[in-house]
Amino acid sequence: MLDISVIIPLYNEEESLPELCSWIEKVMKTHHYSYEVIFVNDGSRDNSWQVVKDLSSKNTFVKGISFSRNYGKSAALHVGFKEARGKVVITMDADLQDSPEEIPELYRMITEDNYDLVSGWKQKRFDPITKTIPTKLYNAATRSMSGVYLNDFNCGLKAYKNEVIKSITLYGEMHRYIPVQAKWNGYDKIGEKVVQHQARKYGTTKFGIERFLYGFLDLLSITFVQKFGKRPMHLFGGFGILFFLIGSFITIYLIGDKIYAIANHIKFRNVTDNPLFFMALVAIIIGVQLFVAGFIGELMTRNSEKTTDYQIREKV
Repeated sequence: MLDISVIIPLYNEEESLPELCSWIEKVMKTHHYSYEVIFVNDGSRDNSWQVVKDLSSKNTFVKGISFSRNYGKSAALHVGFKEARGKVVITMDADLQDSPEEIPELYRMITEDNYDLVSGWKQKRFDPITKTIPTKLYNAATRSMSGVYLNDFNCGLKAYKNEVIKSITLYGEMHRYIPVQAKWNGYDKIGEKVVQHQARKYGTTKFGIERFLYGFLDLLSITFVQKFGKRPMHLFGGFGILFFLIGSFITIYLIGDKIYAIANHIKFRNVTDNPLFFMALVAIIIGVQLFVAGFIGELMTRNSEKTTDYQIREKV
């Protein structure tokens, strides 16, 4: 097994790739690591893939995977994780804002300090305020909902034990929640390291403000799936029974009240004339529907396997 696999998702980063590859090679040779660099081309429209092929032809440690279209960073990391053969897996962005000089310490923290995962923390960032403020709010929400106390979930520079990344499935915008998934899978020794954030040297950022909205929705999704993905009946069935019982008790009360009024010659009105009856009926119907939804979800969970398929055009 190799010492390190470096996985680099990229989208339209042709200018930075040769410099980044050379920088990684220099660090690896200095510390005598056996390694591989896996570039995952996420449907770039510039010359990025040709640059990767040129780098691979000159350097045996460089590998490349190219998607037929743009799937997103989570898909690129997912495919890269499947290919990784290193004992320690390092992820970093392709825009030169993550420094390869951080790799030796990240590697040491995994191999010597026995962390399952170490996340970079860009304490001093060179991003505009329109990006830093939403990032802070997003990080606070993620800490609160997940119970994983990291300062910077968005940092692309992270290190993992190989077994950790093999236990994780990524889709949507789930790459931000790898530490959360790792903890839920039992890999709870999670560390954090302050890393240098470099100013962007080439090109422009590929992420817009909408990523924070999508990221928050994915946080809700991953929280739900983790808690109830394998037992949907516990959620839907529980609420279904609650609504059904509430509706039934109201109905029984209304009928009992009418019988009591008749027996005691008290003026009464028909059950169907009482608005509470229709509320009870709605509650019973909702309860039955939720219970059936939970039952169907249980059957689907037991009889299907989730697959993540991305169309790969070429490998080098």
